[in-house]
Amino acid sequence: MMTVTSLRYTSFAGKYFLLLTLLFFTNDASAQKTKADSLGKLLTAEKQDTNRVRLMWQLAGAMNIYNPDTAILLAQQALYLAKDVHYIEGQSRSMGVLANAFIKIGNYPRALELNIQKLQIEEKRDKPRNLASVLMNIGVIHALQEEYRKALEYYSKADSVIRQFNVEDMKYYIALNMGDAYNRLDISDSAYLYFNRSLELAKRLDDVDLVGTSMTGLGHSYLKMGIYPLSKENYQQAITHLQSVNDDEILCEAALGLARLYGKLNKSDSAAYYATLSVSVAKKDGFLSHEMEAARFLTDHYKKQKNIDSAFVYMNYVQELNDSVNSKSRIRQSQILSSNEQLRQLEIAQNKKIAAKERLQQLQLLFIGIFIPGFFLFTLLLSRIKIHIRIIKILGILSLLIFFEYLTLLLHPYVMALTHHTPVYEILIFVSIAALLIPAHHRIEHWLISKLVRNRVKTPEEKFKVKTIKIKMKKPPGV
Repeated sequence: MMTVTSLRYTSFAGKYFLLLTLLFFTNDASAQKTKADSLGKLLTAEKQDTNRVRLMWQLAGAMNIYNPDTAILLAQQALYLAKDVHYIEGQSRSMGVLANAFIKIGNYPRALELNIQKLQIEEKRDKPRNLASVLMNIGVIHALQEEYRKALEYYSKADSVIRQFNVEDMKYYIALNMGDAYNRLDISDSAYLYFNRSLELAKRLDDVDLVGTSMTGLGHSYLKMGIYPLSKENYQQAITHLQSVNDDEILCEAALGLARLYGKLNKSDSAAYYATLSVSVAKKDGFLSHEMEAARFLTDHYKKQKNIDSAFVYMNYVQELNDSVNSKSRIRQSQILSSNEQLRQLEIAQNKKIAAKERLQQLQLLFIGIFIPGFFLFTLLLSRIKIHIRIIKILGILSLLIFFEYLTLLLHPYVMALTHHTPVYEILIFVSIAALLIPAHHRIEHWLISKLVRNRVKTPEEKFKVKTIKIKMKKPPGV
């Protein structure tokens, strides 16, 4: 069973956190492997196409946590199958999972492209939660690329949908994301309003982790507005909440925020303590961007304190971390290139499959095109041998019906292309064609049956019978 969870992403700017709200699994890798094994067994046994699509995108979602490359291929296969069987929900879900996998490896342009395609699907459906979710995810991708005003544009659209249709489970996340975007744009009063709204919603949900996250945001807002006592209070409470639920990623943010506050208050020991806490937590959990941001703060902090030795140590530490970031960036680029090539090969295979299917359809149309005149000639041949007239009539009618249906079949793709799949125009054109074909069909049918019966060669018995009838009908001489 799928659950709604939040997947956190942090930019290398290290300023704050982003939440990507999707229908997804929990983030625990070991749990995902167990879940993936179970889904894999179900997928192997499943025969129905729509169920296979559902299992494939669920499996891709589970594998994305620990193996995004395989998740990308699986989600793409699910998308192809969903398109083949015209399963709209499957197409939308597969695109969402595929986009999330691309975010995982840092391919933001491709993730954005997929989410826009998903948006085009959801705009035509009556599922407000899905629409709000994809709008928010597009905003997240813009935020990850530091396009915060563009992110706000999509967050605002998502917020409108959420408010209009009262999508309760997304109200917290949209408030938090909008607060984050305003905070990054240094519009602190607006950031405060949305962070405060998110805090109220978190308290209503009675979720300690969400409360700690919102308080971290409020700490940032109060710090930028220069309201230091409230900033300190929110940071300290946030740290307590986050430590209680082991949310180390946001804990790094809150600890570094408090260190910056103490730095402004000229409390150097406390500033160093909380910055060091941020470094140690980030190092333990592998949050490289948080670790580097805290290390940079400590470098500047010790320079101001004239502590050259400590400043030099952290300067070297930052350089090492920067090398690691560059190395990871190169690995990410390699992953992107590799996934692009894998998808290209998958697309080639899919195109071959589509081409084979189209070729089969063309061969079928060619066979029908050859069969129609052949069937008509066969009917003409039968009309010249001894056979019941009713059979000849039936065969003549069948040959005409096949011809007219074949004509409609040939015209249908051109009509769809001409009308751009507009149902009203399609109906009008086909009604017009039918208005011409139906009378023509009846006239040609009567003409053809008449010709077939008239052209029939009579047997000797029939000729004798006809001759006898003519003699009997001859008038006597002199009358």
